[in-house]
Formats: sequence, C-alpha cells, structure tokens
Amino acid sequence: MLDNKQCEAFFAVAENGSFEQAGVKLYITASAVTLRVQALEKELGQLLLIRGRPCVLTQAGQQLFEHLQHIRRLEQNLLHGLTGSAESNFFKTVIGSNEDSLATWLLPALKEVLLKEKIVIELRTDDQSHTYSLLERGTVSACISIEDKPMRGCNAEYLGVMRYRMVSTKHFRKKWFAEGVHRENLRMTPAIIFNEKDRMHFDILEKRYGLMKGTYPCHLIPSSESFVTAIKFGLGYGMVPELQLNAENKEDGLEELLPEAKIEIPLYWHHWTQQSKPLQLLTEHIVNHARLILA
Repeated sequence: MLDNKQCEAFFAVAENGSFEQAGVKLYITASAVTLRVQALEKELGQLLLIRGRPCVLTQAGQQLFEHLQHIRRLEQNLLHGLTGSAESNFFKTVIGSNEDSLATWLLPALKEVLLKEKIVIELRTDDQSHTYSLLERGTVSACISIEDKPMRGCNAEYLGVMRYRMVSTKHFRKKWFAEGVHRENLRMTPAIIFNEKDRMHFDILEKRYGLMKGTYPCHLIPSSESFVTAIKFGLGYGMVPELQLNAENKEDGLEELLPEAKIEIPLYWHHWTQQSKPLQLLTEHIVNHARLILA
C-alpha cells in the first residue's frame, strides 16, 4: 500500500518542479518533502525524480505520476457524482490557455457552460507552445496548445486557427518606415514582443531579413491587452491576433505593415480521455464554439 503523505509529496514536486515549491504548497519544509520522496523511492526501489531545476520525472516516476493523476480524477468524479446535486456545489477544474485566446475568444466561448453547469475554472496561462507541458505535469486537466498529437491517455481536438498580422499605428509607420520595410530600418526600429517564449516575431525577421534575435530593439510586454495598448501608443510594431485587430484597428488607426508576414497558428484542445460529466460538457462546448470563432 502506497503511503498517502509520501505520494502527496512526490506529486507536489512533479507538479511544481521543485522541492521548495512543493513544500510551500503542502505547508511543510523542503527537507520534509525530500524525506518523504526518498522514503517512497526506497519503498518502491526506484528513482522517481532526477533532481534539478526543474526536477524531471524518471520513467518510473512518470508511471507513478500518471497513476496518481488517474486516482485523483476518479476521486473527483466520485465526489461530484455523490455531491453534485447539492445546490451550492460547484465543480472546479484547472485548464491551461495561451494569453491571446484568453484575451479574445475563450471566455465568451466558456461563459454559457460555466454558468449553466456550475463549473468554476482556474486558468493557468503560458505561451501556446508551452501549455502542453502543463498537462504533462498534471498541473491542468485540459489545455489549449499548438501540439496536434495527444499524450498517452489524452485526446487532442482541433479548434481552428489564430491569425496574426504585423501592425503599427499610421504615425509610427510614417516615422520609422517612410521608405518601406527593409532590413536596415528594421535594425533600428523598436518592436513589441510578448515574451521570450514567443517566437513569431523573431522567426519572421530571421527568415525574411536575416535579423537574429538581439540585433534590433524590442520591448517585452507579457500581457495581451497591454501588448496591443503599447502598439496603439506608438511604442513599437508587433504581431497582433486578428481577433484583437478587427476590434481595434478602425478606432485606433492600426494598419498592417507586412501582409506577407501573416501567420496562422492551429490550436488544439487537449483533455484526458476519461472525463467527468462537467468536463465532457465543457469540452463539447469549447470545441464547438472555437470552431465557429476560429474558422
């Protein structure tokens, strides 16, 4: 029989990536977490974690982690089945999303099902190329990702595409690109980048103009709303989702700099194959609505 406290400590490390963060989550010291994980490894005769920053699961650790995830989902489903009829009871789940989806289509798509089915969500955000790792670590129950292949025990459902265009204000364009967009003025012109994980802008300038990351000035603004605001203020130019651009460009005079730089990013909804009824309803709702919005 596996020891509950030892498994809890192991799961917290696997989920958070460090013994220190696991200790914070469990309200115990990092040393206590270490002792519990070591005891579990001794009991199983297997190394479960490769210590590092972050900690990495071994093959045996991954097997145990998936087992504990499965047990947690069964327990959640059981509790909801037994208490779900209670008037004050809400079903809680954690999902991962990229910032641009959250800033544009996600909440309108979820509003109806969250209210009707009494679901509360905790959102974890990351770049769309990194949200998949949140599901791998068990941090979320489902996520929006650019990855099209599901991990074991999961399904991946196509949602549609997010389209991005390179834009600036008219005044910014006249000031910095009066003679058109070319390599030399790009080297001197400030860009707006979401964060270091966001490769869209970097890849376009490298592929089309041979400009490597770090060879031109850029602001890092890791907020979808503030990112667009910075472009509207004339602080730089950047890649903006069409869903935001369509709502903003008429009012604020944003215009496209490079039509050939348009990018389409396919998005997928990843979720566990075995889901509780509320999660099944949430999945059906988000997939159906996303396919209309992201067509």
